[in-house]
Amino acid sequence: MQYENVAIPLGFAWSSPFVRWQGSLAEVPSTELAAAVTTRALADRHLDPDELGGLVLGWSVPQIDIFYGAPTLAGRIGAPGITGPMISQACATSVASIHAAAGSVQGGAGTQLVVATDRTSNGPLLVQPSPSAPGGTPRVQAWVTESFACDPWAGTSMLVTAENVARELGATRAQADEVAVLRSEQYAKAQAGDIPRRYLVPVEIPQGRRTLTVAGDEGVRPLTAEVAPTLPTVEPDGVHTYGSQTHPADGAAGCIVTTRERAAELAGGAGVAEILATGFARVGKSRMPQAPVPAAYQALADARLTFDDVHAVTTHNPFAVNDLWFSAQTGYPLERMNAYGCSLVFGHPQAPTGMRSIAELIVELTERGGGIGLFSGCAAGDTAAALVVRVTDGR
Repeated sequence: MQYENVAIPLGFAWSSPFVRWQGSLAEVPSTELAAAVTTRALADRHLDPDELGGLVLGWSVPQIDIFYGAPTLAGRIGAPGITGPMISQACATSVASIHAAAGSVQGGAGTQLVVATDRTSNGPLLVQPSPSAPGGTPRVQAWVTESFACDPWAGTSMLVTAENVARELGATRAQADEVAVLRSEQYAKAQAGDIPRRYLVPVEIPQGRRTLTVAGDEGVRPLTAEVAPTLPTVEPDGVHTYGSQTHPADGAAGCIVTTRERAAELAGGAGVAEILATGFARVGKSRMPQAPVPAAYQALADARLTFDDVHAVTTHNPFAVNDLWFSAQTGYPLERMNAYGCSLVFGHPQAPTGMRSIAELIVELTERGGGIGLFSGCAAGDTAAALVVRVTDGR
């Protein structure tokens, strides 16, 4: 879908640090984390919540009281007069949420706050009553782990989709390792260059007499060219190891979506990231890592652009083969993607993962003086979502 006069002010896309599941944020409900991070993000950017015209809340893992999620979050951040949709589209939730907000802005609904949050730690158990079953035994599902383990329509796990695509591509274990090492090196370079300071919002949550503070990503394991080949593959005949696939995590992220004129005012002369288009796609059964390619082409087509126009790319790539397939199909060089690392390294809290990569994409474009950026990432059900932005001076 193409958009006219919709933008994110530079500096107004943010993310909390991501924490490997069962870490420091394991017992913090994602709604509580979202409230803390969003409140801090708005305060740091001197944006009065009263200026907001609406809210989009993205999540994929249910939490206590999520039934009231959007209006409760609005009240907790000091904007009790607003509300908006709650969106859950697995790993595509961030783009889907921006898509909804951009449509509202384009329709004249005013400045929109987008928040995406998830906690994969301590995922809920879904207990479905089954009165007609023997003894009335209910059906029980571990929401997070069973969702990872099997797509109920395709009948395969996410890992199987990755190995299927690797075989189709003819990708080798060595190639998967090389991608994983490259992304780890890119992440380390960004950390050393203090890039996260541009978008990272620390977590500070009072807990009795102490305050839980998380200032940086937790649980990231550096991967080197020496270590990568020593890791066993997850599947005996597969190419992926635990070093070349992502890890579940907890986190929250967000952004402000508004008109280009208002974005320029909020940015105070720093410039804007115009939202040009979004694209969604679905591919063949059990071929999830292929989906970011048609989603990207759809978004670029709607923006009336091609890959020749693109200056920077970020991806959500839960498996190394995602980027191998993307590069092979589009011709976009692996080394020009994910300049600051990616979900393969910093982890995957699901709903906010794409938002963090979009924030990094905007920072990368800003650092180069502007240009066209593309984010594309896969999602459950062999689907994907993509977003095209253009960073300009706002004039």
